[in-house]
Amino acid sequence: MPSIPMQTTISPHDQSAVCTRPLVSEEQLDVVISDAVKAQKSWKRVSIDERIQIAEKWMVEFERLKDVLSEEITVQMGRPISQGPGEVGGALFRAKHLISIAKDCLKDIPQTATDTDALKRYIKREPLGVIAIVAPWNFPYLTVVNSLVPAILAGNSVIIKPSPQTPSAAERFMTTFAAAGLPQSVIQVIHADMPTTAKLAADGRVGFLSFTGSVAGGTILAKAAAQGEGFKGVGLELGGKDPAYVRSDVDVKWAAAELVDGAMYNSGQSCCSVERIYVHSSVYDEFVQEVVNVASAYKLGDPQDKNTNLGPVVSLASAERIRKQVKAAIDAGAKNLVDESKFEAAKEGTTYVAPVVLVDVNHEMEVMMEETFGPVVGIQKVDSDEEALQLMNDSTYGLTASVWTNIENQESADAFNMFSSELETGTVFLNRSDAPDPALCWTGVKNSGRGVSLSTFGFDQLTRAKSVNMKVKTT
Repeated sequence: MPSIPMQTTISPHDQSAVCTRPLVSEEQLDVVISDAVKAQKSWKRVSIDERIQIAEKWMVEFERLKDVLSEEITVQMGRPISQGPGEVGGALFRAKHLISIAKDCLKDIPQTATDTDALKRYIKREPLGVIAIVAPWNFPYLTVVNSLVPAILAGNSVIIKPSPQTPSAAERFMTTFAAAGLPQSVIQVIHADMPTTAKLAADGRVGFLSFTGSVAGGTILAKAAAQGEGFKGVGLELGGKDPAYVRSDVDVKWAAAELVDGAMYNSGQSCCSVERIYVHSSVYDEFVQEVVNVASAYKLGDPQDKNTNLGPVVSLASAERIRKQVKAAIDAGAKNLVDESKFEAAKEGTTYVAPVVLVDVNHEMEVMMEETFGPVVGIQKVDSDEEALQLMNDSTYGLTASVWTNIENQESADAFNMFSSELETGTVFLNRSDAPDPALCWTGVKNSGRGVSLSTFGFDQLTRAKSVNMKVKTT
Protein backbone atom coordinates (compact mmCIF):
# COMPACT_ATOMS: atom_id res chain seq x y z
CA MET A 1 0.00 0.00 0.00
CA PRO A 2 1.23 3.53 -0.72
CA SER A 3 2.22 5.54 2.35
CA ILE A 4 -0.07 8.32 3.57
CA PRO A 5 1.43 11.80 3.10
CA MET A 6 2.00 13.48 6.46
CA GLN A 7 2.71 17.00 7.67
CA THR A 8 4.99 17.64 10.63
CA THR A 9 4.92 20.60 12.99
CA ILE A 10 8.40 21.78 14.02
CA SER A 11 8.84 23.54 17.36
CA PRO A 12 10.25 27.07 16.91
CA HIS A 13 11.94 26.71 20.30
CA ASP A 14 14.21 23.71 19.67
CA GLN A 15 13.39 22.50 16.13
CA SER A 16 11.95 19.21 17.40
CA ALA A 17 8.96 17.55 15.76
CA VAL A 18 5.99 18.12 18.06
CA CYS A 19 3.11 16.57 16.12
CA THR A 20 2.17 15.07 12.77
CA ARG A 21 -1.08 14.93 10.85
CA PRO A 22 -2.13 13.00 7.74
CA LEU A 23 -2.81 15.12 4.67
CA VAL A 24 -6.23 14.75 3.10
CA SER A 25 -6.35 13.15 -0.35
CA GLU A 26 -8.47 14.51 -3.20
CA GLU A 27 -10.86 11.58 -2.76
CA GLN A 28 -11.17 12.29 0.97
CA LEU A 29 -11.70 15.98 0.28
CA ASP A 30 -14.63 15.13 -1.98
CA VAL A 31 -16.24 13.14 0.84
CA VAL A 32 -15.63 15.96 3.34
CA ILE A 33 -17.32 18.51 1.08
CA SER A 34 -20.23 16.15 0.36
CA ASP A 35 -20.73 15.59 4.09
CA ALA A 36 -20.61 19.34 4.70
CA VAL A 37 -23.31 19.92 2.07
CA LYS A 38 -25.58 17.30 3.64
CA ALA A 39 -25.01 18.55 7.17
CA GLN A 40 -25.72 22.14 6.18
CA LYS A 41 -29.10 21.29 4.64
CA SER A 42 -30.25 20.03 8.03
CA TRP A 43 -28.43 22.63 10.11
CA LYS A 44 -30.00 25.59 8.30
CA ARG A 45 -33.43 24.36 9.42
CA VAL A 46 -32.42 24.51 13.09
CA SER A 47 -33.87 27.61 14.75
CA ILE A 48 -31.64 30.56 15.51
CA ASP A 49 -32.47 30.17 19.20
CA GLU A 50 -31.15 26.60 19.21
CA ARG A 51 -28.04 27.60 17.27
CA ILE A 52 -27.35 30.32 19.85
CA GLN A 53 -27.83 27.84 22.71
CA ILE A 54 -25.24 25.50 21.15
CA ALA A 55 -22.82 28.40 20.61
CA GLU A 56 -23.19 29.47 24.24
CA LYS A 57 -22.55 25.89 25.41
CA TRP A 58 -19.51 25.82 23.14
CA MET A 59 -18.08 28.84 24.95
CA VAL A 60 -18.25 26.90 28.21
CA GLU A 61 -16.53 23.87 26.66
CA PHE A 62 -13.86 26.04 25.05
CA GLU A 63 -13.09 28.00 28.23
CA ARG A 64 -12.82 24.76 30.18
CA LEU A 65 -9.77 23.89 28.05
CA LYS A 66 -8.12 27.33 28.23
CA ASP A 67 -4.91 26.08 29.87
CA VAL A 68 -4.52 23.24 27.35
CA LEU A 69 -5.29 25.55 24.45
CA SER A 70 -2.64 28.04 25.60
CA GLU A 71 0.01 25.38 26.08
CA GLU A 72 -0.58 23.82 22.66
CA ILE A 73 -0.02 27.17 20.96
CA THR A 74 3.16 27.78 22.95
CA VAL A 75 4.56 24.41 21.89
CA GLN A 76 3.50 24.65 18.27
CA MET A 77 4.25 28.27 17.35
CA GLY A 78 6.38 29.60 20.20
CA ARG A 79 4.26 32.28 21.84
CA PRO A 80 5.23 32.82 25.50
CA ILE A 81 3.02 30.75 27.80
CA SER A 82 2.12 33.88 29.77
CA GLN A 83 0.45 35.35 26.69
CA GLY A 84 -1.58 32.30 25.64
CA PRO A 85 -4.61 33.02 27.86
CA GLY A 86 -4.92 36.41 26.17
CA GLU A 87 -5.75 34.83 22.83
CA VAL A 88 -8.17 32.30 24.32
CA GLY A 89 -9.90 35.04 26.30
CA GLY A 90 -9.97 37.28 23.25
CA ALA A 91 -11.57 34.56 21.15
CA LEU A 92 -14.29 34.09 23.77
CA PHE A 93 -14.82 37.84 24.03
CA ARG A 94 -15.34 38.10 20.28
CA ALA A 95 -17.60 35.05 20.23
CA LYS A 96 -19.75 36.45 23.04
CA HIS A 97 -20.35 39.66 21.13
CA LEU A 98 -21.09 37.89 17.84
CA ILE A 99 -23.56 35.58 19.60
CA SER A 100 -25.25 38.57 21.27
CA ILE A 101 -25.94 40.33 17.95
CA ALA A 102 -26.78 37.26 15.87
CA LYS A 103 -30.58 37.46 16.12
CA ASP A 104 -30.64 41.12 15.10
CA CYS A 105 -28.20 40.53 12.26
CA LEU A 106 -30.09 37.54 10.88
CA LYS A 107 -33.71 38.60 11.38
CA ASP A 108 -36.07 39.37 8.52
CA ILE A 109 -36.20 43.01 7.40
CA PRO A 110 -39.83 44.03 6.72
CA GLN A 111 -40.60 46.82 4.30
CA THR A 112 -43.60 48.07 6.26
CA ALA A 113 -43.16 51.73 5.36
CA THR A 114 -44.34 51.10 1.79
CA ASP A 115 -46.35 47.89 2.25
CA THR A 116 -50.11 47.96 1.66
CA ASP A 117 -52.99 45.69 2.62
CA ALA A 118 -52.50 43.90 -0.68
CA LEU A 119 -48.69 43.85 -0.82
CA LYS A 120 -46.32 42.53 1.84
CA ARG A 121 -42.55 42.37 1.37
CA TYR A 122 -39.49 41.51 3.40
CA ILE A 123 -35.82 40.62 3.01
CA LYS A 124 -34.38 37.57 4.73
CA ARG A 125 -30.81 36.42 5.29
CA GLU A 126 -29.96 33.01 3.83
CA PRO A 127 -26.83 30.98 4.66
CA LEU A 128 -24.34 30.59 1.82
CA GLY A 129 -23.94 26.83 2.39
CA VAL A 130 -20.44 25.49 2.96
CA ILE A 131 -17.85 27.98 4.26
CA ALA A 132 -14.15 27.15 3.87
CA ILE A 133 -11.86 28.79 6.44
CA VAL A 134 -8.13 28.71 5.74
CA ALA A 135 -6.50 29.76 8.99
CA PRO A 136 -3.06 31.17 9.92
CA TRP A 137 -0.68 30.05 12.64
CA ASN A 138 -0.01 33.34 14.41
CA PHE A 139 -3.46 33.72 16.06
CA PRO A 140 -5.24 30.47 15.24
CA TYR A 141 -8.09 30.95 17.73
CA LEU A 142 -8.78 34.66 17.26
CA THR A 143 -8.79 34.59 13.47
CA VAL A 144 -10.99 31.49 13.14
CA VAL A 145 -13.59 32.80 15.58
CA ASN A 146 -14.11 35.84 13.33
CA SER A 147 -15.70 33.70 10.60
CA LEU A 148 -16.56 30.42 12.32
CA VAL A 149 -19.02 31.72 14.90
CA PRO A 150 -21.13 33.90 12.56
CA ALA A 151 -21.00 31.19 9.87
CA ILE A 152 -22.41 28.58 12.26
CA LEU A 153 -25.00 30.96 13.72
CA ALA A 154 -26.17 31.87 10.21
CA GLY A 155 -26.83 28.23 9.33
CA ASN A 156 -23.74 27.41 7.29
CA SER A 157 -21.48 24.38 7.65
CA VAL A 158 -17.73 24.96 7.88
CA ILE A 159 -14.55 23.23 6.72
CA ILE A 160 -11.45 24.52 8.50
CA LYS A 161 -7.99 24.09 6.98
CA PRO A 162 -5.52 25.12 9.70
CA SER A 163 -1.91 26.08 9.25
CA PRO A 164 0.44 23.08 9.52
CA GLN A 165 2.21 25.04 12.28
CA THR A 166 -0.86 24.99 14.57
CA PRO A 167 -2.98 21.99 13.54
CA SER A 168 -4.59 21.38 16.92
CA ALA A 169 -6.40 24.73 17.14
CA ALA A 170 -8.94 23.85 14.43
CA GLU A 171 -9.41 20.40 15.92
CA ARG A 172 -10.21 21.98 19.29
CA PHE A 173 -12.95 24.06 17.69
CA MET A 174 -14.47 20.95 16.16
CA THR A 175 -14.38 18.83 19.32
CA THR A 176 -15.63 21.55 21.68
CA PHE A 177 -18.52 22.42 19.36
CA ALA A 178 -19.37 18.70 19.14
CA ALA A 179 -19.37 18.53 22.95
CA ALA A 180 -21.80 21.47 22.95
CA GLY A 181 -24.23 19.55 20.75
CA LEU A 182 -23.38 20.69 17.24
CA PRO A 183 -24.49 18.00 14.75
CA GLN A 184 -21.85 15.89 13.04
CA SER A 185 -20.10 17.35 9.97
CA VAL A 186 -21.37 20.91 10.52
CA ILE A 187 -17.72 21.62 11.38
CA GLN A 188 -14.97 19.52 9.83
CA VAL A 189 -11.19 19.90 9.82
CA ILE A 190 -8.81 18.92 7.04
CA HIS A 191 -5.02 19.09 6.85
CA ALA A 192 -3.95 19.82 3.31
CA ASP A 193 -1.13 21.08 1.12
CA MET A 194 -1.60 24.14 -1.07
CA PRO A 195 -2.70 22.30 -4.27
CA THR A 196 -5.40 20.44 -2.34
CA THR A 197 -6.44 23.64 -0.54
CA ALA A 198 -6.77 25.29 -3.95
CA LYS A 199 -9.12 22.46 -4.98
CA LEU A 200 -11.21 23.19 -1.90
CA ALA A 201 -11.33 26.86 -2.90
CA ALA A 202 -12.32 26.00 -6.47
CA ASP A 203 -15.04 23.47 -5.64
CA GLY A 204 -18.50 24.66 -6.68
CA ARG A 205 -20.08 23.21 -3.56
CA VAL A 206 -18.17 25.69 -1.39
CA GLY A 207 -20.15 28.89 -1.03
CA PHE A 208 -17.50 31.17 0.46
CA LEU A 209 -13.76 31.13 1.17
CA SER A 210 -12.34 32.97 4.18
CA PHE A 211 -8.55 33.20 4.07
CA THR A 212 -6.14 34.78 6.55
CA GLY A 213 -2.46 34.73 5.67
CA SER A 214 0.09 36.06 3.22
CA VAL A 215 -0.55 38.06 0.07
CA ALA A 216 1.01 35.24 -1.94
CA GLY A 217 -1.23 32.59 -0.40
CA GLY A 218 -4.31 34.77 -0.75
CA THR A 219 -3.53 35.39 -4.41
CA ILE A 220 -3.25 31.66 -5.13
CA LEU A 221 -6.55 30.80 -3.46
CA ALA A 222 -8.45 33.80 -4.83
CA LYS A 223 -7.41 32.77 -8.35
CA ALA A 224 -8.44 29.18 -7.64
CA ALA A 225 -11.84 30.32 -6.40
CA ALA A 226 -12.34 32.60 -9.42
CA GLN A 227 -11.32 29.90 -11.90
CA GLY A 228 -13.34 27.15 -10.20
CA GLU A 229 -17.00 26.28 -10.42
CA GLY A 230 -19.57 28.98 -9.75
CA PHE A 231 -19.10 32.50 -8.44
CA LYS A 232 -18.25 32.29 -4.76
CA GLY A 233 -17.31 35.11 -2.45
CA VAL A 234 -13.78 35.36 -1.10
CA GLY A 235 -12.67 37.17 2.06
CA LEU A 236 -8.95 37.90 2.29
CA GLU A 237 -7.27 39.14 5.47
CA LEU A 238 -3.68 39.56 4.39
CA GLY A 239 -0.55 41.37 5.47
CA GLY A 240 0.14 44.78 6.87
CA LYS A 241 2.86 47.37 7.35
CA ASP A 242 0.94 49.29 9.94
CA PRO A 243 2.06 52.84 10.79
CA ALA A 244 1.75 54.98 13.90
CA TYR A 245 2.14 58.73 14.21
CA VAL A 246 3.20 60.34 17.50
CA ARG A 247 2.21 64.01 17.64
CA SER A 248 3.93 66.62 19.78
CA ASP A 249 1.29 66.82 22.52
CA VAL A 250 1.27 63.17 23.54
CA ASP A 251 2.43 61.65 26.84
CA VAL A 252 5.71 60.41 25.39
CA LYS A 253 6.61 57.82 28.01
CA TRP A 254 3.17 56.24 27.94
CA ALA A 255 2.95 56.23 24.14
CA ALA A 256 6.40 54.66 23.82
CA ALA A 257 5.48 51.76 26.12
CA GLU A 258 2.20 51.18 24.30
CA LEU A 259 3.82 51.23 20.87
CA VAL A 260 6.63 48.88 21.83
CA ASP A 261 3.96 46.42 22.94
CA GLY A 262 2.14 46.97 19.64
CA ALA A 263 5.36 46.23 17.77
CA MET A 264 6.80 43.37 19.82
CA TYR A 265 3.79 41.38 21.07
CA ASN A 266 3.81 37.83 19.69
CA SER A 267 7.36 38.61 18.49
CA GLY A 268 5.85 41.09 16.04
CA GLN A 269 4.08 38.26 14.23
CA SER A 270 0.75 39.95 13.76
CA CYS A 271 -0.80 41.30 10.58
CA CYS A 272 -1.64 44.49 12.49
CA SER A 273 1.53 44.89 14.54
CA VAL A 274 3.11 48.35 14.50
CA GLU A 275 6.00 48.15 12.05
CA ARG A 276 6.79 51.82 11.41
CA ILE A 277 6.47 54.88 13.61
CA TYR A 278 6.56 58.52 12.55
CA VAL A 279 7.34 60.98 15.33
CA HIS A 280 7.06 64.75 15.40
CA SER A 281 10.52 66.30 15.55
CA SER A 282 9.77 68.18 18.79
CA VAL A 283 9.45 64.94 20.78
CA TYR A 284 11.48 62.62 18.56
CA ASP A 285 14.63 62.27 20.69
CA GLU A 286 12.70 61.74 23.92
CA PHE A 287 10.37 59.22 22.29
CA VAL A 288 13.17 57.19 20.72
CA GLN A 289 15.01 56.95 24.02
CA GLU A 290 11.89 55.73 25.80
CA VAL A 291 11.28 53.10 23.10
CA VAL A 292 14.83 51.84 23.42
CA ASN A 293 14.50 51.66 27.22
CA VAL A 294 11.30 49.61 27.01
CA ALA A 295 12.48 47.31 24.20
CA SER A 296 15.82 46.67 25.90
CA ALA A 297 14.02 45.40 29.01
CA TYR A 298 12.26 42.54 27.19
CA LYS A 299 13.09 38.99 28.23
CA LEU A 300 13.82 36.82 25.18
CA GLY A 301 13.90 33.09 25.73
CA ASP A 302 12.13 29.79 26.22
CA PRO A 303 8.40 30.38 25.67
CA GLN A 304 7.56 27.84 28.40
CA ASP A 305 9.24 30.13 30.96
CA LYS A 306 6.55 32.30 32.57
CA ASN A 307 9.01 35.20 32.81
CA THR A 308 9.56 35.27 29.04
CA ASN A 309 7.69 38.00 27.18
CA LEU A 310 9.44 37.63 23.81
CA GLY A 311 9.55 34.18 22.29
CA PRO A 312 11.10 32.82 19.10
CA VAL A 313 9.80 33.66 15.67
CA VAL A 314 8.02 30.84 13.93
CA SER A 315 10.84 29.28 11.89
CA LEU A 316 14.50 29.42 10.98
CA ALA A 317 13.53 30.72 7.54
CA SER A 318 11.53 33.55 9.11
CA ALA A 319 14.40 34.49 11.43
CA GLU A 320 16.84 34.54 8.52
CA ARG A 321 14.51 36.75 6.46
CA ILE A 322 14.06 39.21 9.34
CA ARG A 323 17.81 39.45 9.96
CA LYS A 324 18.44 39.95 6.27
CA GLN A 325 15.93 42.82 6.11
CA VAL A 326 17.47 44.50 9.16
CA LYS A 327 21.01 44.09 7.83
CA ALA A 328 20.01 45.63 4.50
CA ALA A 329 18.63 48.67 6.32
CA ILE A 330 21.78 49.06 8.41
CA ASP A 331 23.95 48.72 5.33
CA ALA A 332 21.90 51.54 3.79
CA GLY A 333 22.50 53.85 6.77
CA ALA A 334 19.99 52.87 9.46
CA LYS A 335 21.08 52.34 13.08
CA ASN A 336 19.84 49.70 15.52
CA LEU A 337 19.71 51.29 18.98
CA VAL A 338 19.08 48.08 20.94
CA ASP A 339 22.17 46.23 22.12
CA GLU A 340 21.71 42.69 20.81
CA SER A 341 24.46 41.37 23.06
CA LYS A 342 22.08 41.79 26.03
CA PHE A 343 19.90 39.04 24.57
CA GLU A 344 21.83 35.82 25.04
CA ALA A 345 19.36 33.66 23.12
CA ALA A 346 19.57 35.80 19.97
CA LYS A 347 22.07 33.96 17.81
CA GLU A 348 22.47 33.48 14.08
CA GLY A 349 21.03 30.17 12.98
CA THR A 350 18.30 30.20 15.66
CA THR A 351 14.72 31.40 15.73
CA TYR A 352 15.47 33.82 18.55
CA VAL A 353 15.57 37.41 17.29
CA ALA A 354 16.33 40.28 19.67
CA PRO A 355 14.16 43.41 19.65
CA VAL A 356 15.28 45.83 16.95
CA VAL A 357 14.65 49.59 17.02
CA LEU A 358 15.88 51.26 13.85
CA VAL A 359 16.41 54.98 13.32
CA ASP A 360 17.75 56.94 10.35
CA VAL A 361 15.35 54.95 8.19
CA ASN A 362 13.55 56.03 5.03
CA HIS A 363 11.17 54.68 2.43
CA GLU A 364 13.98 53.52 0.21
CA MET A 365 14.51 50.69 2.70
CA GLU A 366 12.58 47.43 2.56
CA VAL A 367 12.21 47.49 6.34
CA MET A 368 9.88 50.48 5.99
CA MET A 369 7.96 49.20 2.97
CA GLU A 370 7.60 45.41 3.17
CA GLU A 371 6.10 43.35 5.97
CA THR A 372 8.72 42.24 8.52
CA PHE A 373 6.62 40.02 10.79
CA GLY A 374 9.20 40.11 13.53
CA PRO A 375 10.23 42.13 16.63
CA VAL A 376 11.44 45.06 14.55
CA VAL A 377 10.24 48.66 14.30
CA GLY A 378 11.57 51.60 12.31
CA ILE A 379 11.19 55.16 13.63
CA GLN A 380 11.29 58.18 11.34
CA LYS A 381 11.26 61.89 12.24
CA VAL A 382 8.62 64.19 10.66
CA ASP A 383 7.96 67.91 10.93
CA SER A 384 4.21 68.10 10.32
CA ASP A 385 0.91 66.24 10.21
CA GLU A 386 0.95 66.51 6.44
CA GLU A 387 4.34 64.82 6.17
CA ALA A 388 3.22 62.06 8.54
CA LEU A 389 0.04 61.44 6.54
CA GLN A 390 1.95 61.20 3.26
CA LEU A 391 4.40 58.68 4.71
CA MET A 392 1.71 56.63 6.44
CA ASN A 393 -0.19 56.28 3.16
CA ASP A 394 2.99 55.52 1.19
CA SER A 395 2.45 51.77 1.39
CA THR A 396 0.98 48.94 -0.63
CA TYR A 397 -0.77 47.82 2.58
CA GLY A 398 -3.67 49.30 4.50
CA LEU A 399 -4.86 47.30 7.49
CA THR A 400 -4.62 49.58 10.54
CA ALA A 401 -3.00 52.88 11.48
CA SER A 402 -2.79 54.73 14.77
CA VAL A 403 -2.50 58.37 15.79
CA TRP A 404 -1.20 59.29 19.23
CA THR A 405 -2.31 62.71 20.45
CA ASN A 406 -4.35 64.50 23.13
CA ILE A 407 -7.75 65.22 21.65
CA GLU A 408 -8.83 67.24 24.68
CA ASN A 409 -7.08 69.94 22.69
CA GLN A 410 -9.41 71.06 19.88
CA GLU A 411 -6.58 71.46 17.38
CA SER A 412 -5.50 67.89 18.06
CA ALA A 413 -9.09 66.66 17.80
CA ASP A 414 -9.37 68.34 14.41
CA ALA A 415 -6.08 66.79 13.36
CA PHE A 416 -7.24 63.31 14.35
CA ASN A 417 -10.48 63.78 12.43
CA MET A 418 -8.40 64.67 9.38
CA PHE A 419 -6.31 61.52 9.78
CA SER A 420 -9.37 59.32 10.29
CA SER A 421 -10.72 60.59 6.96
CA GLU A 422 -7.53 60.62 4.93
CA LEU A 423 -5.68 57.49 6.06
CA GLU A 424 -5.90 54.68 3.51
CA THR A 425 -6.57 51.89 5.95
CA GLY A 426 -9.27 49.58 7.25
CA THR A 427 -9.08 50.74 10.88
CA VAL A 428 -7.88 54.00 12.44
CA PHE A 429 -6.90 53.91 16.11
CA LEU A 430 -6.52 56.83 18.49
CA ASN A 431 -4.01 56.21 21.29
CA ARG A 432 -4.10 52.43 20.89
CA SER A 433 -2.98 49.83 18.39
CA ASP A 434 -3.39 46.16 17.53
CA ALA A 435 -6.84 46.05 19.18
CA PRO A 436 -9.57 44.61 16.93
CA ASP A 437 -13.02 45.25 18.41
CA PRO A 438 -15.77 42.69 17.61
CA ALA A 439 -18.34 45.48 17.41
CA LEU A 440 -16.35 47.08 14.58
CA CYS A 441 -15.71 45.58 11.18
CA TRP A 442 -12.26 44.14 10.50
CA THR A 443 -11.20 44.90 6.96
CA GLY A 444 -8.25 46.03 4.87
CA VAL A 445 -7.53 48.00 1.72
CA LYS A 446 -4.86 47.66 -0.95
CA ASN A 447 -2.73 44.53 -0.43
CA SER A 448 -4.15 44.02 3.04
CA GLY A 449 -7.10 42.28 1.48
CA ARG A 450 -10.81 42.56 0.89
CA GLY A 451 -14.00 41.59 2.64
CA VAL A 452 -15.18 42.04 6.22
CA SER A 453 -15.23 40.06 9.43
CA LEU A 454 -16.62 40.86 12.91
CA SER A 455 -19.51 43.27 13.59
CA THR A 456 -22.87 43.14 11.82
CA PHE A 457 -21.03 43.26 8.50
CA GLY A 458 -19.39 39.93 9.29
CA PHE A 459 -22.81 38.27 9.20
CA ASP A 460 -23.60 40.01 5.91
CA GLN A 461 -20.48 38.49 4.33
CA LEU A 462 -21.52 34.95 5.26
CA THR A 463 -25.15 35.20 4.15
CA ARG A 464 -27.06 36.26 1.07
CA ALA A 465 -30.09 38.50 0.90
CA LYS A 466 -33.31 36.92 -0.35
CA SER A 467 -36.33 39.07 -1.15
CA VAL A 468 -39.86 37.85 -0.49
CA ASN A 469 -42.58 39.73 -2.39
CA MET A 470 -46.19 38.71 -1.57
CA LYS A 471 -49.37 39.84 -3.23
CA VAL A 472 -51.71 38.80 -0.44
CA LYS A 473 -54.92 40.14 -1.97
CA THR A 474 -55.86 39.26 -5.52
CA THR A 475 -59.23 41.01 -5.70
